[in-house]
Amino acid sequence: MDYAALAERIKGWGRALGFQAVGIADVDLSAAEPRLLEWLSRGWHGEMEYMARHGVLRARPGDLHAGTRCVIACRMNYSHEREAELPLEGEKAYVARYARGRDYHKLMRGRLQQLCDRIAAETGAFGYRAFADSAPVMEVALAAKAGLGWRGKHTLLLDREAGSWFFLGEIFCDLPLPPDAAASEHCGSCRRCIDVCPTQAIVAPYQLDARRCISYLTIEHKSAIPEELRPLIGNRVYGCDDCQIVCPWNRDAPAAAEADFAPRNGLDDATLVELFSWTEAQFDERLRGSPIRRIGYERWLRNIAVGLGNAPGSGEVVAALRGRQDDPSALVREHVTWALSRHGQLAA
Repeated sequence: MDYAALAERIKGWGRALGFQAVGIADVDLSAAEPRLLEWLSRGWHGEMEYMARHGVLRARPGDLHAGTRCVIACRMNYSHEREAELPLEGEKAYVARYARGRDYHKLMRGRLQQLCDRIAAETGAFGYRAFADSAPVMEVALAAKAGLGWRGKHTLLLDREAGSWFFLGEIFCDLPLPPDAAASEHCGSCRRCIDVCPTQAIVAPYQLDARRCISYLTIEHKSAIPEELRPLIGNRVYGCDDCQIVCPWNRDAPAAAEADFAPRNGLDDATLVELFSWTEAQFDERLRGSPIRRIGYERWLRNIAVGLGNAPGSGEVVAALRGRQDDPSALVREHVTWALSRHGQLAA
């Protein structure tokens, strides 16, 4: 079989399925492995124990899926925003763009499976496994090797046309497809992402201490948010886009084509008080099919309490916090007490 020609057809099939770019990477991540181990040794993964548990498996695709000879990397745009961003302070709640619509995991896995089925129709049965943030995969390293972009100083993948507003998915397979050339880097001397980070989580170019990252703190971190970091979180209740918003390569990034990624339940324009008023039943119902639902109601309230503590001290804000002083969750009560103290209120 002409595998070079097959690789080009695969890219075309992928684009027809809604991926904006498809590339092929080899499985040699030996250059990335030492950096991964150093990151783990510094404890920068925080409470993400699974990162340490899988260790070097992330850097060894052939160990993760036996027989893997190449990785088909795919990219899909998700941002529907075409107007100015919400203020990152004030009474409105900020939810990361990727989480305002439906959960991308199911859609991405479905499209990756369709691509696998199309390949099998051409080649016959072949060995593969598809991933969409669902296994210990070094997505950015593989996508960079596949020519889909370069790793920016904020550690996310960047592309000159698409910026960084996209999801990544991979197909590990046993086909000997020829790899694409890696993309060149275009960050230059720019350090806007480093300078804008509210918590200074980007400690140096290409180095992220997740323990300080707002996305980690509001999503992956299960316990109390460190008190010294709470004032820096502002109104960000699920994730953070600051480093992407200021990136010059995102200035003209194209909007997503997928309707599923459009904002739902008003999450692009909701107030902190409004979201804090949701009951657990409303949280479960309104966020059904949303990536936010996986953090659970307790952490959702924890995050919003921090946002309310950072919001202007109106009577409405104080009343909302007072209404949850006796919340069944000790975690929520702790953050409510902190928020009230920020407004000069004693948690009576």
